[in-house]
Amino acid sequence: MSELSIREGLDAMEVASYLRRHPEFLGEFPDIALALVLPREHGPASSLASYQLDVLRDKNRELNRRLHELIEIAHENEQLMVRVHTFTLALMRAGSLSATVRAIAAALTEDFHTDLVRLVLFRRDPELPAAPWLIAEPEGAAAMPAFEEFFKRAEPLCGRLQEDKLDALFGAEAAEVESAVLLPIGNAGLLAIGSHEANRFHPGMGTVFLKLIGEAVATALGRFRA
Repeated sequence: MSELSIREGLDAMEVASYLRRHPEFLGEFPDIALALVLPREHGPASSLASYQLDVLRDKNRELNRRLHELIEIAHENEQLMVRVHTFTLALMRAGSLSATVRAIAAALTEDFHTDLVRLVLFRRDPELPAAPWLIAEPEGAAAMPAFEEFFKRAEPLCGRLQEDKLDALFGAEAAEVESAVLLPIGNAGLLAIGSHEANRFHPGMGTVFLKLIGEAVATALGRFRA
C-alpha cells in the first residue's frame, strides 16, 4: 500500500473510501478480488466469498445471542408482572389495616424472595401489629432526618445505603444488608427491602415495577384513616 501511495498519490484511507463508495468494483475486476489477502485469525487466507460468509455467520451468532437475552429478559419481566399483580390483589383483599400491613410483609418476603423487609408508617394505631418489620413513626418524615433527601425526591432508591439509614431501618440486622431498595409510599411512609447480596439491588436497575409496588402499597394503606 505504501508503493501505491508513492506512485499514484493515494493512501490507504483513500483506497478504502473509494471501495466503500463503489462496492461493485471487485465485480468489475475479479482478478483483483482473487489476489486479495484477507485477514484471518487462524489458518491461511481464504476467498472473499468465504470471508464474507464467515463475517455473516459471526453477525448471525451475535444476533442470536442478543435475541436469546431479550427473550430471557421478557420472560423474567412477565414473571415479575404476575407477582406484582398477585401482590396488588392480595392488598385489595385485605379488609383491615392490620391485614394489609401483614399482607405487604408476607408477599414481599415469600413471593419476591427478599431477605429483609421494613415498613415505616407515619402513624400510630393500636391495630398495627408489634413486629420487627414494622416501624411506627407518628412524627412523620421530620423525625427521620437521614431520609430527608429521599423524601424530597420521592423516587425509588437502589443500591448500598449509608450507615445511618441502615441503622435506622434494620437496627441489629444492618450489618447483614449488602444492598437495598427504598420505596416512597405517598404520605404514608416508606418501604425498605434489604438483601444479603451486594448486587441484588443497584443504582442502574429499572424501577418501573418498584414504582408499581410503591403505588399499590400507598393506595392500599390510604383506605384506612390515620
